[in-house]
Amino acid sequence: MQEPTLLLLTALADAPRHGYALIQEIAEISEGRVRMRTGTLYAALDRLLDQGLIRVERDEVVDGRARRTYALTDPGRTVLAEEAARLRAVAAEAERRLTALRPATAFRTLNGGVLA
Repeated sequence: MQEPTLLLLTALADAPRHGYALIQEIAEISEGRVRMRTGTLYAALDRLLDQGLIRVERDEVVDGRARRTYALTDPGRTVLAEEAARLRAVAAEAERRLTALRPATAFRTLNGGVLA
């Protein structure tokens, strides 16, 4: 799963949100690393709607402008949970390998000394 999709599903996991709120939530979740553009957001939302991972919660007019609010579906929640489990497993394996490497490996410097 691509990171923008993961962030979008994550942003919808706890509450339905409209487009601008999703852009803000994604920036917050990613600690400002990902700034989703409007066109990218709505293309992703259309794709996720077609896949049945999200649904339109409601359409309303606010200050004369149409606002569509999206929510995660049960299949979307399942896909997000599976992706979170996959990422945890990969992170745990990375940590295991990094931890296993530290005590067993000595690194030699260019002058022949050994660093722990």
